[in-house]
Amino acid sequence: MSESMEVLRRKIDSAEDLGSVVRTMKALAAASIVQYERAVHSLSDYYRAIELGLHVCVRTMVWSRPPGGPDRFSRSAATKAIVFGSDQGLVGQFNDQLATFVAAELKSAPGDKAILAVGERIFGRLQDAGLSIGRPYPVPNSVIGITPLVGRILLDQETEYETGETYVFHNKPAGVQRYEPVKQRLLPLDATWQAAFGQMQWPTKLLPEVLGSVEPTLSALIHEYLFVSLFKACAESLASENMCRLAAMQRAQRNIDELLEQLRMVFHQTRQTAIDEELFDVIAGFEALSSEK
Repeated sequence: MSESMEVLRRKIDSAEDLGSVVRTMKALAAASIVQYERAVHSLSDYYRAIELGLHVCVRTMVWSRPPGGPDRFSRSAATKAIVFGSDQGLVGQFNDQLATFVAAELKSAPGDKAILAVGERIFGRLQDAGLSIGRPYPVPNSVIGITPLVGRILLDQETEYETGETYVFHNKPAGVQRYEPVKQRLLPLDATWQAAFGQMQWPTKLLPEVLGSVEPTLSALIHEYLFVSLFKACAESLASENMCRLAAMQRAQRNIDELLEQLRMVFHQTRQTAIDEELFDVIAGFEALSSEK
């Protein structure tokens, strides 16, 4: 009986230790969600300013282009995709759903497909889906790590800014502990891209003008547009990843609490049974001694 109680005690201690780990991971996931959501929110005004700047430059270029002139942004090439996933597990269907979404969206895309994956887990899922992928990029562990990652991606893709179609795929928060896979058309900088910015409405009645040459201003704004778009996609993906991890840890804590409740109940029952048996032995011994007298 004592051995059984010792086994139960070890199980209870192990469950309590595991519960402590789960609570720590819950706290880390919750804190991470907050920092990534704040990063996305802080980009909103800056991204809006970039959009307005591109709107002015595009309008100026459209007006200055000779009728029937060539579209400097239009070229044809393979379809490219930048996919933000995860390196770590405990995220449920986070990578599986995204990989399924990417495969379905790229199925109808013309030409060859070139995929850039951020995260070992999504890299494996995309390979399982039959997609050709290069070496994956590591997922940042904090907001500070997003900037070097985005800079590296832009540097690697610098010669391809104006070639082919490039899409960004990632999971985006869609409510409390919910997310959904989304797609954004990032490149090329073609007529479709120009039309999207050219149709924007300036917030005031006073229309702005570009001082000096449009080309360097447009080039700088394009670089910031690409940077902010990828930064935002990465931050939203990381926020969604930590939402999944938080939900998984909450489920794990509920299971651990239920297991602890069961183990403690069995332990107390076993302990009480052992006490009762010892009492019965004492009483039986006392009665036996009394009868001998």
